[in-house]
Amino acid sequence: MPVEVLLENLISPITLAFLLGMIATLIKSDLEIPEAVIKIFAIFLLFSIGLQGGQELASVAFKDIANGLGVTAALIFILPLIAFLVAKFVLRFDTPNAAGVAALYGSVSSVTFVVARTYAESKGTPMDGYVTGLVALMELAILVALFYGRFAMSRSNGEPGKLTEILMETLRGRGLVLLGGGLLIGGLIGEKNFTKIEPFFVDLFRGVLVLFLLEMGMTAARHLKEFAKVGPAMAVFGVVMPMVHGALASGLATWAGLPLGSAFVIGAVAASASYIDAPAAVRATFPTANPAIYLTSSLGITFPFMLIIGVPTVYQMAVLWRGVLGGG
Repeated sequence: MPVEVLLENLISPITLAFLLGMIATLIKSDLEIPEAVIKIFAIFLLFSIGLQGGQELASVAFKDIANGLGVTAALIFILPLIAFLVAKFVLRFDTPNAAGVAALYGSVSSVTFVVARTYAESKGTPMDGYVTGLVALMELAILVALFYGRFAMSRSNGEPGKLTEILMETLRGRGLVLLGGGLLIGGLIGEKNFTKIEPFFVDLFRGVLVLFLLEMGMTAARHLKEFAKVGPAMAVFGVVMPMVHGALASGLATWAGLPLGSAFVIGAVAASASYIDAPAAVRATFPTANPAIYLTSSLGITFPFMLIIGVPTVYQMAVLWRGVLGGG
């Protein structure tokens, strides 16, 4: 990755706010954003993404998104499978912990999606609006990962899997509800009605994102203190697995004919790891799984890596794939 690309990403308001949050925690500053405010920020960002995506999706014919849907469907099954197999047979985790890792690394980070979308726009290659809908669907990888875990356990000890409960837990997740609901509302209200709320949901978006990343920096720093519990092997996993997923997803999206911005965002989202919705589902399904393994790696290692280095690296991957495979 060119040095200037890394420097450009390092001096962006989003990255600097994240780093400031990390520094504040590491020096034991009394800086604190109330939990209720953070929840409002998260709701605002997710719902805003859905509304904007729904507006753009409403004007797109099915034939124009068919390839994107095919790529998404493949990734929903492939990404958690790769993560599960590596965690189970390379890192030698038991089935609950392997399923926990697969759920987080097979699913997506909504914050990374926002950062990737913003980065694509800054490079002059914005994603297609319908990609928001594809990202919402990729949340279903949580269900697939937990299914893999349930299936593995049922084969080893005959434990029945309550797939309906897992499905409902996934569908009730706030990420899927806000993104999916926003998409539906954005697509139904029409451009005239959307214009009335555009100053709030569009113009304020990046400012709220910067404040949200400030808090994410503080949270990530707190998890870094648990680094010793993760171990060096999982730390390597937290960096290498995202790059494998990012290369695979951006290449598959480019091969399917998606333009550069869309292929990059899908690749960046595939390279991310969930740390909000997936952990809740893992705790409910596999209570014996150790959060110090999957959550510390996701939030303390993968998220900072993606924000500072991973996102621009996946962009370069998408550019490379476009040169090799062609595309829009």
